[in-house]
Amino acid sequence: MRTLARLSAVGASTAILATALMTPAQAAGTSWAACPAGSGVDPRQECATLQVPMDYRKPGGPTISLAVSRIKTAKPASRRGVLLLIPGGPGSPGLNRPSVQVKKLPQDVLDRYDIIGFDPRGVGQSSPVSCDLATGDLSVTKLKPYPDADGGIADNLAWSRRIAEACARNGGPLIRHISTRNEARDIDSIRQALGEKKISYWGVSYGTYAGAVYATMFPQRTDRVILDSNDDPDPRRVARRWLANYTVGVEDRFPDFAAWAATRDGEYGLGTDPAQVRRTFLDLAAELDRNPLPWPGANPEELNGNLLRETMLNALYSDANFPMLATLMHAALTAGELPPSNTPPAAAMQNTAATAGATMCNDVEWPGSTSGYERQVANSRSAHPLTAGMPVNAGPCQFWPFKPAEPPVRVTSRGPANVLLIQNLRDPSTPYSGALKMRQAFGQRARMVAVDSGGHGVYLANGNACGDRTVTSFLTTGNLPTRDERC
Repeated sequence: MRTLARLSAVGASTAILATALMTPAQAAGTSWAACPAGSGVDPRQECATLQVPMDYRKPGGPTISLAVSRIKTAKPASRRGVLLLIPGGPGSPGLNRPSVQVKKLPQDVLDRYDIIGFDPRGVGQSSPVSCDLATGDLSVTKLKPYPDADGGIADNLAWSRRIAEACARNGGPLIRHISTRNEARDIDSIRQALGEKKISYWGVSYGTYAGAVYATMFPQRTDRVILDSNDDPDPRRVARRWLANYTVGVEDRFPDFAAWAATRDGEYGLGTDPAQVRRTFLDLAAELDRNPLPWPGANPEELNGNLLRETMLNALYSDANFPMLATLMHAALTAGELPPSNTPPAAAMQNTAATAGATMCNDVEWPGSTSGYERQVANSRSAHPLTAGMPVNAGPCQFWPFKPAEPPVRVTSRGPANVLLIQNLRDPSTPYSGALKMRQAFGQRARMVAVDSGGHGVYLANGNACGDRTVTSFLTTGNLPTRDERC
């Protein structure tokens, strides 16, 4: 553990050196212009492109582009600084998030901050990366590694090896330099280019881990930090832990859907009580394992048991999705016409798949034992049938050809007390139990607001006035709650 701590310190020092080598003239030269017109882009949103090192250990070497956006405060006299929006994923774009969030953020926050967005390295309008995967390999039931209907993982292993080889062959040099440590360094480059001594930010989902890594590597450069829907920062497992936590999160959250559907049995016919709805789901998934239904437009183009499970997982992110899942289940049960699939186009998944895979594999080494994955999947299928072994299955990192360049960051309590965690109690993706590990890691640097709600995303996302008020108060006053709170 001491060796890991020393290496972490070396990595942080390297980052500070690299960002220091960006001269003030480079930072001051940032040129803002109107963003490309697009659906939902606020006319006030401006865009710029920054050049940052591809490899921060070689600041004089090749550079990549980072696409950055902002919506400036309309009240410069009240301005405190910037509020950076760190997207989730890993692999999600964030350039147009300011246009989304200015419609939701309270005026007191908009008065105090320029709202900043960015596409992380490898994604969107930043220097992109792609593994050039075949359409079939971008199926949502492969990108999340669901085992075969009988629990076998041979197909997962073949897919995983194929993806790792494709990324090594097609990903170019950038694929080796996509990691959470480098995202934190990119964030610090954005801070410097904006001319800010300190930066406030709001990270959601994977953005909480990226934000926690930044707060650990650059603690004195943080102002007010909001981490929303928190990942477990376990430095031994990192993304392996995030995937495994789906078993917990789905079990925490599914009862909300089951109770909702039970009160609407006359409409959907899924059961008159939550236990019956759960049994209906499990029986339907098993039947679709044996006899899939054609589902044009989906990927794969059939509703099999795993695609139902993946649709369920996504539906649990928001109560607003419950009718979609119930309608799909009702149609499958009654031989009715299936609703249109909302599967993203394969082309749109290339950036996300490559960036997510690279981040997960470059952050930490993964075990290589096939027999170990087989045992984990079998045990998980028995204990957590809703997710059918997916969260602990093998993936491309088992065969990733590159070793992590640096050890994972160990989040600690060293730094200013300026971190507010906000967390739903029933989050299907980043469960409360994992968020408590983030809270523990930060120690007295942080406070947590736990919200008695379900779904993924908390601040301004589910109508909890108590939680929203606490976050807004922190952003506008800087005062952390005196103790952890429950809303």
